[in-house]
Amino acid sequence: MPDVPMKATPEAATLKATQPAVPVPVDEQPDSGPAPGKPRSLWSDAWHDLRRKPSFLISAGLILLFLTIAAFPGLFTDASPRDGDLTQFYLQQPQLTHFFSPEWLGYDAQGRSIYARIIHGTRASIIIGLTVTAIVFVLGSLVGMLAGYFGGWVDTVLSRVVDTFMGIPFLLGAMVILVSFDVRGPMVISLALAVLGWTTIARVMRGSVIQVKQADYVQAARSLGAGTTRILMRHILPNAIAPVIVVAMIALGGYISAEATLSYLGIGLADPAVSWGGDINFGKDSIRVASHVLIFPSIMLSATILAFLMMGDAVRDALDPKLR
Repeated sequence: MPDVPMKATPEAATLKATQPAVPVPVDEQPDSGPAPGKPRSLWSDAWHDLRRKPSFLISAGLILLFLTIAAFPGLFTDASPRDGDLTQFYLQQPQLTHFFSPEWLGYDAQGRSIYARIIHGTRASIIIGLTVTAIVFVLGSLVGMLAGYFGGWVDTVLSRVVDTFMGIPFLLGAMVILVSFDVRGPMVISLALAVLGWTTIARVMRGSVIQVKQADYVQAARSLGAGTTRILMRHILPNAIAPVIVVAMIALGGYISAEATLSYLGIGLADPAVSWGGDINFGKDSIRVASHVLIFPSIMLSATILAFLMMGDAVRDALDPKLR
C-alpha cells in the first residue's frame, strides 16, 4: 500500500521553525555565483579583462621599461652619447657578449657608443610622444565635446575648422612649420605635431558625445535642472571618453614615429640632441660596411611604436563590449 503523505499542521510548522538549522559544509554548498553588491563599471570590467591579456601585459612591461629608461638613463649606462673616439672606435662591430657595456652594440662612424645613444635617445622620443598626445587629447576632446553637445551652428563651425586642419598633410604641414624655427627642440616639435594632430580626437569625441547625450541619465539630469557644465563634466565626459583614450594611445606611437621621421629628414632634433631618427639617418651612409649603426636604433624605434600600438589594441578590445 503506497505511503500517503501526511498533511502539514500548524504545530508541525512551528516545530520545524524552532529547530536549529543543520550547517552545510562549505564544499557542499551550491555555487550561487558572485556575492551581490555594487555592479562593476565599464572600467572595472576592462581592467578585469586586461589583466588576462598577454598582449597587454607584454606591452605594459615594455612601456614601463621605456619610461624608466627615459626618466633614468644613468641606471642603464654611464657612457656619454656625444663623446667619440675615431682613432679607437671607428665603426667598431658589436661585442654581443659584453652586456650593457658601451661596446655592446658597437660604435658609429664618429666613434660614439650606439648603446649609449639608444638609451639617451629614448627620453626625447618619449617626451615628444607624451607631450603631443596630452595636447591633442585636451584640445580635441574639448572641441569634439562642444560640437557634439550643442550641435547647430556650433557644430557646423567647429566641424568646418576640423575639416580645414584635416586637409593639411600631417608630416608636410609639420615640416613647413618647423623650417621657420632656427632652434627646434622637443617642445617646438611637439607643438608643430599637435597643431595638426588633434582633429582625429575631435571627430571621435564628437561622435561619442552625440551618442551619449541621448541617454536617459543625461535627459534626467537636464530635467532636474543640472547646468551645462555639470552635465558635461559629470555625465557626458566620463561616459564618452573611452574611445578617445583608445585613439590617443594608438596615436602616441604614431607621434613617436613622426618625430623620428622629421629627425631623419633633418628637420627635427639636431645635434647635440640625441634622436633615434637622426641616428638612423646617420647610419644609412655606412649600411654596407657597418649595418649595426642603422639596425639597432631602428629596432628600438620599432619596439617602442609596437608597444603603444599593442597597448591601444588591448584597451580597445577591453572597452568595446562587441569585441569581448
